[in-house]
Amino acid sequence: MAVGGFAVDGGNVDGLGGRITLSVVITCVVAATSGLIFGYDIGISGGVTTMAPFLKKFFPSVLRKAAEAKTNMYCVYNSQVLTAFTSSLYIAGLASSLLASRLTAAFGRRNIMVLGGCTFLAGAAINGGAANIAMLILGRILLGFGVGFTNQATPVYLSEMAPPKWRGAFNTGFQFFIGIGVVSANCINYGTAKHSWGWRLSLGLAPAPAAIMTLGALLISDTPASLVERGKLTQAKQALLRVRGHDTDIEPELTELIRCSETAKAAKEEPFVTIFERQYRPHLVMSIAIPFFQQLTGINIIAFYAPVLFQSVGFGSDSALIAAIILGLVNLGSILVSTFVVDRCGRRFLFIEGGVQMFLCQVGVACVLAATTGTSGTERITKGYAILVLVLMCFYAAGFGWSWGPLSWLIPSEIFPMKIRPTGQSISVAVNFAVTFVLSQTFLTMLCHFKFGTFLFYASWISVMTVFVVLFLPETKGVPLDSMHVVWERHWYWKRFVNKESY
Repeated sequence: MAVGGFAVDGGNVDGLGGRITLSVVITCVVAATSGLIFGYDIGISGGVTTMAPFLKKFFPSVLRKAAEAKTNMYCVYNSQVLTAFTSSLYIAGLASSLLASRLTAAFGRRNIMVLGGCTFLAGAAINGGAANIAMLILGRILLGFGVGFTNQATPVYLSEMAPPKWRGAFNTGFQFFIGIGVVSANCINYGTAKHSWGWRLSLGLAPAPAAIMTLGALLISDTPASLVERGKLTQAKQALLRVRGHDTDIEPELTELIRCSETAKAAKEEPFVTIFERQYRPHLVMSIAIPFFQQLTGINIIAFYAPVLFQSVGFGSDSALIAAIILGLVNLGSILVSTFVVDRCGRRFLFIEGGVQMFLCQVGVACVLAATTGTSGTERITKGYAILVLVLMCFYAAGFGWSWGPLSWLIPSEIFPMKIRPTGQSISVAVNFAVTFVLSQTFLTMLCHFKFGTFLFYASWISVMTVFVVLFLPETKGVPLDSMHVVWERHWYWKRFVNKESY
């Protein structure tokens, strides 16, 4: 029976538990709340950078530029110091996500989620009380460490906990809570924008989502795979019984986890070396390509700068914040669509459909801006065309929300064997942060120089990534984590790497 996109009894998959229990639902929902802190930060950063009191205190040059009558609309917010405020988080996230690989293997997925929440709490407190740019950026760095730890640990936690048949639906919960964080932040920005202290309240409320996810993480157990990996077999058996049900035969799954763990330990190889072996070439390529392409859809840049972007194309300050809220709600709804269909239609279908939809929308936005603002960018866009841009961006956000949004966290967390799973996820998150840093550091400058061509830039990358998925990404729906090697062995291209007899 289907309930809200999930199935109460999905049967067994290759002898492994496929049944959904109340315990696994609660555990995965609590774990997925880790996405709140990343989403809140994405939403809050773009909003406070449109608030005049915030700009006056930290970035007065932006206000002076905005006051100039003939300023190119694309260049108003082109400030390297302003982008450093936003992008400093991602350098810290990159470093912490790589460190998290060893920490999750040594201390468990859950404990690293707790560590990430505590670090984020410290950064949020510093940001809320910031008196100068140095404090602002220090706070951002601590926030970066927090999201680096949680973004590495949570998707792996969800994939290891979920029944194989419904792994996609559970894993999209992380992206769903990212979406909730973004929408909540945009609503708070809208409510605080009219007050001189509003920016401080927006930044100062960041401890709330961090406290929710940290307390939640303390109440759940670690994954059976992580417990087996650390030699805690009794606890692993108890955790399996809780999430699979006491009337379920967990021995086949537990035996397989122990076998995989013993194989990994017997090899005594450094995971960061192992992952570069020929047989793991497809895994490595996907751990780099998927997050790389996700960021080149342009979604996070548009989420960071949505209020700035909409203000640039003709919305007033309040209207720009409302437009950003609408964009976030559309994205949130589309993630729910993905939850319903990802384990039914498969990953490839959603990637391809979402890619085509995003491509058409980005081209549409570029055409509207080119026709209405001219190549100089000094002509003002009419209200009707500004609304058309918002509509196109909503369709774009929907396409992302049911494809590259949740699936970019799901795929890297489910394709790796146990011995290199934390390492593979770390590389994936690090690439995500690295590309986000570069794009967030350059987006406003790109918008200033490329103008409407910025959207064509992202459209061209979306076409490339859609072709990549068609040719190189195998379908992984319903495949148990420890049987994932089969999909590579059957793939027309990757089989030459993973089949031992082929090299």
